[in-house]
Amino acid sequence: MFLRFRPVALLALLTACAPAAQDGYTTVSVQDLHTAQQSGEFVLDVRTPAEYVQGHVPGATLLPLQDLPARLNEVPKDRKVYVICRSGSRSAQASQVLTDGGHRNVYNVDGGMLAWEAAGFPTTR
Repeated sequence: MFLRFRPVALLALLTACAPAAQDGYTTVSVQDLHTAQQSGEFVLDVRTPAEYVQGHVPGATLLPLQDLPARLNEVPKDRKVYVICRSGSRSAQASQVLTDGGHRNVYNVDGGMLAWEAAGFPTTR
């Protein structure tokens, strides 16, 4: 009997393990960001300057969410863009702004800096 449901179970397992794509961007883990950051991918921090100076992903570019719509041209369209904030809420909004503005390969970092720090990854001040 289980054999009849094996393809469905396999599909459910694969879907649960894959990064979640939504609204034109993909949500990824801080582990995915860490790998990308070590490979030199573009990391966009959309928090406030005050939050940024308290600690950020090494090499991240600061562009606060409130300024993003007017400064979209500062974000490369020809590279993967990993977007991070404090908890994941503003980065999801920013990811949508980027995709609406024509950016592709946009990755929202689930859990934001809270998850990054909880995972023990390095920060720069």
